[in-house]
Amino acid sequence: MTSAAKPAQPFVARQQAVLRERLPFADRQDFEDAARGLITRREPNAVTDEDGRVVWDNDTYAFLAGDAPDTVNPSLWRQCQLVAEQGLFEVVEGIYQVRGLDLSNVTFVEGATGVVVIDPLLSVETAAAALALYREHRGDRPVTGVVYTHSHIDHFAGVKGVTTQEDVDAGRVPVLAPEGFTGHAVAENVYAGTAMARRAAYMYGAALPRGPRGQVGAGLGQTTATGTVSLIAPTVEITTTGQEETVDGVRMVFQMAPDTEAPSEMLIHFPGLRALCAAEDATHTLHNLLTLRGAVVRDPHNWSQYLTECIGLFGDTTDVAFASHHWPTWGQDRVKHFLSVQRDLYGYLHDQTLRLINKGWTGTEIAEHLQLPPALEKEWSTHGYYGSVSHNLKAVYQRYMGWFDGNPAHLWQHTPTEAGRRYVEFMGGADAVVDKARTCFEAGDLRWAAEVLNHVVFAQPGHAAARELLADTYEQLGYGAENGTWRNFYLSGAVELREGRFGTPTVTASADIIANLSPRLLFDALAVQIDGPKAWDEHIAVDVVLTDTGEEYRLRLANGVLTHTDAPQRDAADVTLTTTTRQLPALALGSPTPEALAEAGIRTDGDTTALARLAAVLDPGDRDFPIVTP
Repeated sequence: MTSAAKPAQPFVARQQAVLRERLPFADRQDFEDAARGLITRREPNAVTDEDGRVVWDNDTYAFLAGDAPDTVNPSLWRQCQLVAEQGLFEVVEGIYQVRGLDLSNVTFVEGATGVVVIDPLLSVETAAAALALYREHRGDRPVTGVVYTHSHIDHFAGVKGVTTQEDVDAGRVPVLAPEGFTGHAVAENVYAGTAMARRAAYMYGAALPRGPRGQVGAGLGQTTATGTVSLIAPTVEITTTGQEETVDGVRMVFQMAPDTEAPSEMLIHFPGLRALCAAEDATHTLHNLLTLRGAVVRDPHNWSQYLTECIGLFGDTTDVAFASHHWPTWGQDRVKHFLSVQRDLYGYLHDQTLRLINKGWTGTEIAEHLQLPPALEKEWSTHGYYGSVSHNLKAVYQRYMGWFDGNPAHLWQHTPTEAGRRYVEFMGGADAVVDKARTCFEAGDLRWAAEVLNHVVFAQPGHAAARELLADTYEQLGYGAENGTWRNFYLSGAVELREGRFGTPTVTASADIIANLSPRLLFDALAVQIDGPKAWDEHIAVDVVLTDTGEEYRLRLANGVLTHTDAPQRDAADVTLTTTTRQLPALALGSPTPEALAEAGIRTDGDTTALARLAAVLDPGDRDFPIVTP
């Protein structure tokens, strides 16, 4: 992309100049906090896997030194400078963080004999590198516990870089997590995992070069590591606010916060250290209510209420608040202020969206009209570097009202390709549309240029002038975006238009994730892969017998639907699979042929051709599907 990338247009450069004058860049408190407690940096800060492939390289962000160029929103540039800060930091005596080694932070809390690890990053390789950096300066302390604050992959998938399944199984290392963690962690990365990972490649700018005309960061963190994804199931479930657990002498008091930033989430207070881990419910950005990669819409009302509860529970006994992203906040008054601002931010978006919904406004209209109050807007931590006011307001609308805005013209719309053909014909043909769009582009009306050029590209994908001008348009929109993920989506769209599709670098549905599927989740994961029309005439019954638990399930394929039940069955199955819960996930890791299953330790009895028929109607996702072209 570097050779094709173009400079900022004058209208974008003018916008950046206005922002430099309007925003309080002289305020350096965040820079002081981001550097506070630095013990050492990791030099160089690149991580490779066992094959020598680079899975993380924070040094590629060295270009962020200095002032923002016209190709990057100066507010986003400032945020990326802060987030790219890397090294081992002391939060307070006994609590240490490694930042700048993945999208998230990992925290080490020192106990009586070892160290408790909170949120071990996204990949085994980066987590191991972080632990090594900690031990280099704090001693070779054993890991005596692991805590997952919530069910997002960048907070648990590096766990096998800090401990082993054997140590956990032996009881030497307890793993603590909020109620419902495993189900949510696994389901999110399997059910729609292929599509989410594909869109995440655009969200984090996987195909973009690092630099002022490419990927500069994602607002929440710089980007995602591309190493090995692992998972060890929790051994201790946190179910109630106020629940206390002590691991290796470290006393922790938990606050449940389900359906906030994650469906399964908790905050942690350390009374002996007067410290609060806010998980991902209070960070130095407006977070997502619906992430651009896709997810279940989050509940900003709950989010706001839990932060109110947090202030009441821990505000008077907390001298520092840290999170699994960004940098800490020190001082009781500053912590309370920070949590209050974050609380009011999500509460305002929720309440004002509902107020306007009840006046008949649509999601798009609300997103275009509603602004934050000045007292919130002046706070750097409310800026939309990762979430945005625009797409969060649409998410609140979606949560309550769904996809339909009430206008019957939108009940039965054409696909983008069919609508594109009709729009282009109405507007005088592709060449005429491109000519008019070029006038809009030169005038700085980028949103309209993108709208009409998108119709041309979907109507005539091979129209070179439309593709190039749309790529130019996305590029300029990216340069102007304060939101890191918007920038990455725009610039990734330009890459697809100019160079074709690029792959998905991170596979979230790894063998470890699949291995932690419960039997029911595993069967559901297979069900969403059934090619319905292809399976219309199939009738297959499969019994699954689990020898270690005594459970028995009947899988039934009929009418294009794969269902499962544990109810006793009167009729015989076509084929029976006998195995254990540990071996059962092999059913989803490859082709369910008798030979492959036998190799995985699954015994088959009966008509094994039924398995071949089942395999024939499985339709796995496409990890390289197009996004901005048909």
